[in-house]
Amino acid sequence: MKEAEEHKSKTSVDEEWRMREYYRICTLGGMLSAGTTHLLITPLDVLKVNMQVNPVKYNRMGSSLSILWKEQGSYAFCRGWSSKFFGYGIQGGLKYGLYEYFKRFYSDVLVEHNKSVIFFLSSASAQLVADVALCPFEAVKVCVQTQPTFAKGLVDGFPKLYASRGISGLYKGLFPLWGRNLPFSMIMFSTFEHSVDMLYGNVIQRRKEDCSRAQQLGVTSLAGFVAGAVGTVISNPADNIVSSLYNKKADSVLQAIKNIGLLNLFTRSLPVRLTIVGPVVTLQWFLYDSIKVLCGLPTSGGLNRHTEETTHIMKKHQRVA
Repeated sequence: MKEAEEHKSKTSVDEEWRMREYYRICTLGGMLSAGTTHLLITPLDVLKVNMQVNPVKYNRMGSSLSILWKEQGSYAFCRGWSSKFFGYGIQGGLKYGLYEYFKRFYSDVLVEHNKSVIFFLSSASAQLVADVALCPFEAVKVCVQTQPTFAKGLVDGFPKLYASRGISGLYKGLFPLWGRNLPFSMIMFSTFEHSVDMLYGNVIQRRKEDCSRAQQLGVTSLAGFVAGAVGTVISNPADNIVSSLYNKKADSVLQAIKNIGLLNLFTRSLPVRLTIVGPVVTLQWFLYDSIKVLCGLPTSGGLNRHTEETTHIMKKHQRVA
C-alpha cells in the first residue's frame, strides 16, 4: 500500500515536471519565433501604420514607400524595431505558452464540448494576458513610426510617452488592441488546428506520426498561411482603430470609427496587412514548430498532443540522465 502511494506520488511529480518543461519550451519557441518575425517586417509595418494614420498622403503602397524614403531617408523603415522585437517577443511567448496551458485546461474541463469551443477559449484566454504585456510597446511603436520627431526608439520613447501621458497613455489602446488581436488569435489558432486536421486527413491521408519531420513542418507552414490570411481579414477594422487612437487622430473608439468610415475600416491597409501577416504567421508557425522539433517534440496540432509531447520530453530527459 505504501509502495503504491509512493509510486502514485512519483508519477504525479513526473507529470508536473513534464508539463512545466513542455510549457517552457512552448514559451521560448513563441518568444523567439514572434520576436524574430516581427522584427523582420518592421519596414512593412512602418508603411502600414502611416497608410492608416494619414491615408490622404500615403494612399498607395508604391507611392508611400517613395514618400517615406524621400522625406525621412532609409532609417524611417527601421523605426519601431526595438518595440516590435521585444514587445512581440514577450507577447508571443505568453500567447503560445499560455495557449498550450489553457488548451490542456479546457480540454480536461470541457470534455464533451466541440473542439472549436476549446480552441476559441484557449486562444482568447492567452491573448488577453499577452496583450496586457504588449500594449505599452505598441503605444511607443506607433508614436515612433508616425511622428519622426517624437523619439528614436523604445529607450527614449517609453519614458517620454509615460511622462507626457502617464500610465493611461501607455494603455490607451488596450481595448482596441484586444478588439484586433482577440478575433485574430481566436480565428488564427482555430483555423490552424482545423487546417492541420484537414491536411493530414484529406490531403496527405496519413497520420502525423507516420510523416517525416519535413512533411510535418510543411503542413505547419501551409496551415499557418491559411490561418494568418483569415485572421487578418477579421481583425482589420480594429487594427485601423488602434493606429488612429495612438496617433491622436481620435480620442475614442466611436470617434475613430466615425473618422475612418465603416467601409474603410475593413479595406484600408488590408492589402499591405495581408502582405505582412500571411507570410509572418507562416514563418512564425514554422519557426515555433522547428524549435519544438529540435527539443524532441512533435509539431503542433490536435487537442490531445500534450500527452504525446510530454512523454517525448520525459523520454529525452531519461536518455540524457
